[in-house]
Amino acid sequence: MPRSQIWARELGLSQIGVSGIDLSSAEPGLQAWLEAGFHGSMAYMERHGMKRARPAELVPGTVSVITARMDYLPANTPPDWLSLETARSLQPGEAVVSLYARGRDYHKVLRSRLQKLQERIAQAIGPFGHRVFTDSAPVMEAELATRSGLGWRGKHTLVLSREAGSMFFLGELFVDLALPETPAASAHCGQCTACMDLCPTQAIVGPYQLDARRCISYWTIEHAGPIDEALRPLIGNRIYGCDDCQLACPWNKFAQLSPLPDWETREGLGAGRIAELMSWSESEFLRRTEGSAIRRMGHARWLRNLALAAGNALTSAQLSIDARWALNQALIALVEHPDPVVQEQVTWSLARF
Repeated sequence: MPRSQIWARELGLSQIGVSGIDLSSAEPGLQAWLEAGFHGSMAYMERHGMKRARPAELVPGTVSVITARMDYLPANTPPDWLSLETARSLQPGEAVVSLYARGRDYHKVLRSRLQKLQERIAQAIGPFGHRVFTDSAPVMEAELATRSGLGWRGKHTLVLSREAGSMFFLGELFVDLALPETPAASAHCGQCTACMDLCPTQAIVGPYQLDARRCISYWTIEHAGPIDEALRPLIGNRIYGCDDCQLACPWNKFAQLSPLPDWETREGLGAGRIAELMSWSESEFLRRTEGSAIRRMGHARWLRNLALAAGNALTSAQLSIDARWALNQALIALVEHPDPVVQEQVTWSLARF
């Protein structure tokens, strides 16, 4: 794969590896996770069942999987980014968007780069059967990534690399070629439990076990209905995803910057004020999030999350009187919103004024 590694780098991919397709040893863990209900309202996880662990059932004829890592920290990320990002959750008037979602939709970017890699390989060896995936189908991405040497599975369940931490995307190229597998990486979490200890909602219920029903990313992105009231105060000012387990991880001091302009932070998604973001009409939301992963959540869910952040902010003694008033007015403007989930969240948040 030496030439492929060079091509991958030229296409903006940070690392590639090769895995086989026998993931049968991962099936018991996946089954237990589903039986425990840790997938919450993500019914598609249960519908796909063990297909996730059987690449040849998803794409008949698959013999090998080329895996890819793509780092996503913007090129202008400051050296002290870990402390700066950690401090964001302590700024009650600020809305926090997970780092990976502040730029372009990674599904589109990574899929396009993997497709170009396939085209280069085909130019060198001739046509072959293939299919590209980027978090877009029942694929055990982390399992394939660890088997192909991209890193090891951290206790927070994300893939970790000694050279790049965990601030990267994963993608796969299923191929009908028998390729030599790259060696798996050894694990280096040791006795560290920082990610588990610092998770705001204690969603990491054990080493390598994540209960999505307690995860902030699940509630703010995947779940469409009202957010669990018991967890609302713990979500704080996070309006799209959560990076806390990654910010706590010592390995992320080695996170790599990406040269791609795609991950540059969009206006309003880096240090946006809650009240200002709540004022976006649906058309403005769609315009500002065009080509972004955030757009898929829809305007109503965006407002639900912002309304929750506003309610949490209103309980903070750090907030100035003017800031409290601005949040209160932004919430009042949504009292009669047509979406009942938004209405319920606004009512809950106003009660905290």
